Amino acid sequence: MPELEFVHRYEPGADDLTILALHGTGGDENDLLPLARMLHPTANVLSPRGQVLEGGMPRFFRRLAMGVFDVEDLKVRSVELVRFVDAAAEAYGFRRDLVVAVGYSNGANIAGSILLLEPKAFAGAALLHAMKPFEVDPLPTLEGTPIFLSGGQRDQMIPADQTVALKEMLGSAGADLTMYLGPRRP
Repeated sequence: MPELEFVHRYEPGADDLTILALHGTGGDENDLLPLARMLHPTANVLSPRGQVLEGGMPRFFRRLAMGVFDVEDLKVRSVELVRFVDAAAEAYGFRRDLVVAVGYSNGANIAGSILLLEPKAFAGAALLHAMKPFEVDPLPTLEGTPIFLSGGQRDQMIPADQTVALKEMLGSAGADLTMYLGPRRP
């Protein structure tokens, strides 16, 4: 069995699909399990804990300031997370080609990074409160990859224009996008 370098939870399901559940800052491997089960009750669920601590809170990559990513660290940790998913697929016997990422905030941002760096890593993704991680030239080919993006018009952590910028980037790469931005409240 390959060594699995992330603290994680794996819950087998009765389906070929595996949801990779990626928590936000301060979360852990348990946070998104109920959401994953709600989205697809019979899927396998693989849920790692971020390995970076910021003020004692787990994250998947470092940031330099609020909303400012350490891009080099993000890229390195994106590759590490893909290697973990590869090893987990071998260890647990799930289909690597049917992994869908579901990430919230920090977890959504690393999933977005992986889509840009390793476009075949996921069969699809739901990126909840995500932002554009970095510039990529040339853009990868994400033709037909289903991606759901969400954000909020009044989100203080991730401005809506950053979610829209990610949508435009992924759309230009050919992804099959659906986006929801919560309305502005008076």
